[in-house]
Amino acid sequence: MFTAGAESLLHQAREIQDEELQKFCSRVVKLLQKDEPGPDAVDALQRLFLIVSATKYKRKLEKTCVDLLQTTLCSPKCPEQLQFLCAAILRERSPADSLSLSWDHVQSSQQLSLVASVLLAQGDKKEEVRSVGQHAFRVLESRQPEGPSLRHLLPVLSKVTHLAPHTLHEDQTNLLSKRLVEWLRYASVQQGVAHTSGGFFSTPRARQPGPVTEVDGAVATDFFTVLSTGQHFTEDQWLNVQAFSMLRAWLVHSGPQGPSAPDADDKSELEGSTLSVLSATSTASHLLPPRERLREKAFEYCQRLVEQSTRRALRKGDADLQKACLVEAVLVLDTLCRQDPSFLYRTLSCLKALHVRLCGDPARARALLPIAQFFLSHGEAAAVDSEAILQHLFTRVPCELFHSPMLAFEFVRFCGDSLPLFGRNLDILKRSFPNLFKLLAWNSPPLTSEFVALLPWLVDAGTAVEMLHALLDLPCLTAALDLQLRLSPAASERPLWDTSLRNPSCLEASRDPEFQALLQHLLRAKASGTVQRLAPLHQLLQPMTSCARVVQCAEAVPTLLQAFFSAVTQFADGALTNQLVLVLLERRDSLYQVPQYEARVHRVLSSQLLALCALHPSLVVDLAKELLGFVGSVSSVHSRGALLAAVAWAVGEYLSVSWDRRCTVEQITRFFEALEALLFEVTQSRPSAALPKCPPQVIAVLMTTLTKLASRSQDLIPRVSLFLSKMRTLAQSPAPSPVHGEEDAGAICTRATELLTLLKMPSVAQFVLTPSAEVSEPRYHRDSNTALPLALRTVSRLVEKEAGLLPG
Repeated sequence: MFTAGAESLLHQAREIQDEELQKFCSRVVKLLQKDEPGPDAVDALQRLFLIVSATKYKRKLEKTCVDLLQTTLCSPKCPEQLQFLCAAILRERSPADSLSLSWDHVQSSQQLSLVASVLLAQGDKKEEVRSVGQHAFRVLESRQPEGPSLRHLLPVLSKVTHLAPHTLHEDQTNLLSKRLVEWLRYASVQQGVAHTSGGFFSTPRARQPGPVTEVDGAVATDFFTVLSTGQHFTEDQWLNVQAFSMLRAWLVHSGPQGPSAPDADDKSELEGSTLSVLSATSTASHLLPPRERLREKAFEYCQRLVEQSTRRALRKGDADLQKACLVEAVLVLDTLCRQDPSFLYRTLSCLKALHVRLCGDPARARALLPIAQFFLSHGEAAAVDSEAILQHLFTRVPCELFHSPMLAFEFVRFCGDSLPLFGRNLDILKRSFPNLFKLLAWNSPPLTSEFVALLPWLVDAGTAVEMLHALLDLPCLTAALDLQLRLSPAASERPLWDTSLRNPSCLEASRDPEFQALLQHLLRAKASGTVQRLAPLHQLLQPMTSCARVVQCAEAVPTLLQAFFSAVTQFADGALTNQLVLVLLERRDSLYQVPQYEARVHRVLSSQLLALCALHPSLVVDLAKELLGFVGSVSSVHSRGALLAAVAWAVGEYLSVSWDRRCTVEQITRFFEALEALLFEVTQSRPSAALPKCPPQVIAVLMTTLTKLASRSQDLIPRVSLFLSKMRTLAQSPAPSPVHGEEDAGAICTRATELLTLLKMPSVAQFVLTPSAEVSEPRYHRDSNTALPLALRTVSRLVEKEAGLLPG
C-alpha cells in the first residue's frame, strides 16, 4: 500500500517515545510563538500530525502546545496552511476535554469550517453539534451578497444534519431548502473570471467570461449542473456542486418521514392518482412550500443530469463523473418517488429509456443497480414488472464485470440492502447464486463478511446441495475465472495478473473440448439443479493453485461453510440432512489442492457432520452403508483424521436402538469390525515419511467408539477388552511405536485403562457410555447424589482393589 519511504516514516513516527515527543512539542511551541511563523513551522506541524495520526492510541501532547494549536487555528492573521494543520492535529486527538475553541474572532467561512470540524469530532460531549449547527445557520441567515462564502460551511451543515437532525428548527429547515433551490436551479451559466495578475498584456477581451459547456464541448443551453464544464467557476456554481452532493441526505432528513416533518405534510388519499399528478404539474413552482419546491427542482435537476449522461465526454475524468452523477441522480429520483408518489409517473418513462440504453453499455453497468432498486421499490405501484430487469442484472453483470472490485462490492451491498424489497422475486436472487459466487471468488477478502450475511437468504432446500458443492469448489472457480480472462480477446480493463503465472501451462489445455463442458458448468450463471464431478478440472487447473487470489479465496471458504451450515440447519429435514452428509463424505478426496485447503475444510466438515448428526441422529442408520464405505476406504488417516474422528464419534454416539429402532446387532457388529480393523492398521503400522503417525485424538475416539458398540452388543466385550489391553501395553512399551512422545502415549494408556475399567461392569458401562436422554439434563451433572456421578463413583470403588470391597 505504501512505498518504502512512507513505510519508514510511519515506523519512525510510531516508535517515537513520549520524552522525545515532549521535546518536539517544545520546538513546535517556539516556532508558533513567532510573529510570522514560516516554513519551519509548517514542516514541524506536518511532522507532528504524522506522529499523532500514525498510531491507534492517542498521543499525549503538552497542554501549552495544545493551547497554542487552538490559538493559531482561531487567529485571523494565521496562514491557511497552518490553520489546516492545526485543525488536523486537534481532530486526531479528539475527543479531548481540554478544548477551548471560540467563534468570537473567527471571520472567514473557511476558518469557521475548520473550527467546526474540530468541535464536531468531540462526540457531542457538551452539545458541540447543536452549537455548531446553530452558529452555521446564523451565518446562513445573516449572509448578504457581499458576505462570507458559504462554500466551506455547507459541508458543516450536512454533517450537523447527519449527526443531530433533531436540533434543527422548522424555520431553519425551510431556510436551507430555499437556499438549495437557489443554488441548484439558478446558478450562473457563465464561466467565472480568471484571476489575472494584471499587467500590460491583460486586456478586457481576454478577461470576458464565456458560457459553460457540456461534457461533449457543446455550449450549455440549459441551467448549470455538476456536469457542466468550464475553465473557471463562480461562487454560486461551486455551491451548486456542493448542494447536489448533499441533496439526497437533505431530502431524507426533510421528507415526510424526516425528523423535522410536521403532521401537515401527511399526504391525502388522492396522492399518487392521476389527479395528484395533474395538480402537481399544474401548480406554479414558486407557490409551493419550501420542501415541496425543493423536490420539484431536484426532480428537474436529476432529469437534466440524465440527459447530460447521454453526451459523449471528451475527457476520461468527465466520463467517470458522468457515471457517478448518473447513479446519484437515480438514487435521488428514488427518494423523491418514495416521498411523493406524484413523481413516479413522471420518472418511469425516463428510467425505462435509461435502462434500455445502459443494458448495451457495460462501462455504465454500475447505474443499473439503483435502477433495479427503483423498480423493486415502485414496480408494484406503477404496475411495472421488475423481473426482466432483475434477470438481466443478475445474469449479465456478474459474468462480465466480476473483476471490477467497486462494482462487485456495490452489487453485493445492493443484494443485501434490497432483500426486503425482493418479495416474489427472491427466487431470482436464489437461482443466481452461481453468478454471485463469481464476485465472491474474485474478491473474497473484502466480500466475505457481506456474503456471510447474505448466505441465509440465498440457500433453501432446493439449492442447498448444489450450493455446498459450489462453496467447496470456490477456489477452483477463482482459477477458472482467471483462466477465462486470460483467454478473453478483450484485453481492456482487465486486472493485473499474478507475476508468478504470466503464462500458465493450462491455457492451451483448457481449449480441449473434454474440459469445456466442465468449465461451462463451473462458470454457469444460474443454479442448474445438477452436480458434476470436477476432478479432471482440478487437475487441469492445478498449476494455478499458487495464485494469490486462489490462496485468498481458499482461506475464506471455511468461514463461508460455517455460515452455510448455520443457515441450513434452521430448515433441513432428514432427507436433506442425509444428502448433505453424503456430500461431505463424497468430497473428502475431491477438493482443489490448494496448500492447507483440504485440512481447513476437513476441520469444518467434521464439526458440521456432528452438528447434522445431532440434528437428525437417525442418519447414522440411514447411511450405514455409506459410512461403512468411508471407514473402510480411508487411505490417509493423518490428512483426514478430523473427518474420520467425527464419523467414528457419530457412529459410537448414535448407532443405538435408543436413537433408532431400526438399529440391529448385525449393523453394530459390522461397524465394530470395520473400526477394529482400521484401528489395528493405524496402530500396528510404523510411521514414515510416506505414512505419518496417526493423531492420538483419532486413536482415542476409535477406542471409545469400539467400547460403546461393545457395551450395546456384549458378545463383543471380550474382543474389545483384549484389544484395549494390547493398546495399553503398546502405549507403555519403550520400543518405538506409532504414538510418539510421552504425553501422547500417556493419554492413550489412560483412555484404554478407563475403558477397560468400565467394561468390567457391562451394565454400568452401557449406562455411562450410552446414557439416556434424561441423563443429558443439567441436574445429572450438578447434583452429586443423582444417577451419573453416583454410578461413576460406584464403579470406581468396586473395581479398585485398594478400596477393599473385592477380594484381592
